[in-house]
Amino acid sequence: MIPEPFYPRYAEGPLVEALADSPAVLVHGPRQCGKTTLARWVGGSRGYEYISFDNDVARAAADADPSGFVAGLSERVILDEVQRVPSLFTALKQEIDASRTPGRFLLTGSSQVLLVPALSDSLAGRMEILRLHPFSQSEIAGGIPNFLDDLFNGTFHTAPTCRIGDDLAVRMAAGGYPTALARPTARRRVNWYRNFIDTQLQRDARDMARISALDVLPRLLAAAASQTARLYNLSDLAAPFQLSRPTIGDYVELLERLFLIDRLSPWYSNRLSRLVKTPKLHIGDTGLGCALIGANPGSLAQDRTLFGQLLETFVFQELKRQSVCQELPLGFYHYRDKDQVEVDIVIERGSMAVAGVEVKAAATVTLADFRGLRKLMKATGQRFASGVVLYDGEITASFGDRMFAVPLRSLCEGRRVELGSFVLGVDRLAP
Repeated sequence: MIPEPFYPRYAEGPLVEALADSPAVLVHGPRQCGKTTLARWVGGSRGYEYISFDNDVARAAADADPSGFVAGLSERVILDEVQRVPSLFTALKQEIDASRTPGRFLLTGSSQVLLVPALSDSLAGRMEILRLHPFSQSEIAGGIPNFLDDLFNGTFHTAPTCRIGDDLAVRMAAGGYPTALARPTARRRVNWYRNFIDTQLQRDARDMARISALDVLPRLLAAAASQTARLYNLSDLAAPFQLSRPTIGDYVELLERLFLIDRLSPWYSNRLSRLVKTPKLHIGDTGLGCALIGANPGSLAQDRTLFGQLLETFVFQELKRQSVCQELPLGFYHYRDKDQVEVDIVIERGSMAVAGVEVKAAATVTLADFRGLRKLMKATGQRFASGVVLYDGEITASFGDRMFAVPLRSLCEGRRVELGSFVLGVDRLAP
């Protein structure tokens, strides 16, 4: 039986294209973000058989005889949660080298194989990798994302819209995980997120590393959530735990491999000196982060500092989730110098173009809000596409020199399209 997608996914088109010319395609992302649903939706209509390595028998058979297991597979197959059988990658490499049939293997994984050299090297040049995120706001709203196109084309036109207002905190606390969004109330969504962390970390952490204190991981993830959108500081993260800094650093890397946190690298240029070269830390999903630290829309309204941190992460994650629609790959960074001049998110499109996004948790924008963006423009010269201050306002407006104030609603909803019964808007989220 082919499952129907809860929402349409922007990754469906790139996945279909990849299967047309790549022997193996890996869709990776955090557990419960929709990888299996997408793979079975796309593969089921194309005759793919489905095998999950969450099944103990399938996993034991593949571990015992990887080559024999692969040799016995059907002509086209979905291998779900393939990171649970790392020995399978060499057998897949041998099978692909023997016959480079496009679309032979559709793999899904809940850890970053690119951070495991032995796995990524074995399928180098043989496998295309697609990142699947939890739902973007524009997927939930049923829109076609156009923000990144407008950002790199500098084509934001003066136009009025409506503020998101109080609903912004509701969206941040709800997050983007499909099963959480299907829950009828905020309390039930929080319960799902907490159970999800306990289940995932116990299962996947044991598979991937020798963890001496599994109970530390949820607490460490909660600490990371409280420091989201701040510069990564290992000493601060390690302080509450009776473990060494190197051990906590290893645990942070594990959380990153599981797509639960992101470290946003600093952007730099030879034209600029005195740059801060420390990455920023972002929780992988604001709904997950809010559940871990006990934040809800009401408490976020009271704590404007935390609201600002989570809003920056919310925007960063939304931009990454929309980037799957781009023809060219995008690189994401942050910029800060020793004078505390910063740009929250710097986006590079190859070597051709650079754009900047500053996030402001307010309903107004002034010239002073563009200080970091103007410094970025000076450093990048002709490569500079545009700079945007995203704010919870009512009008898109130009501030000259390819600088724009743009309401958050324009990012979150994109151009509206009719997608029928697949769409469940965030305005229907129960409090």
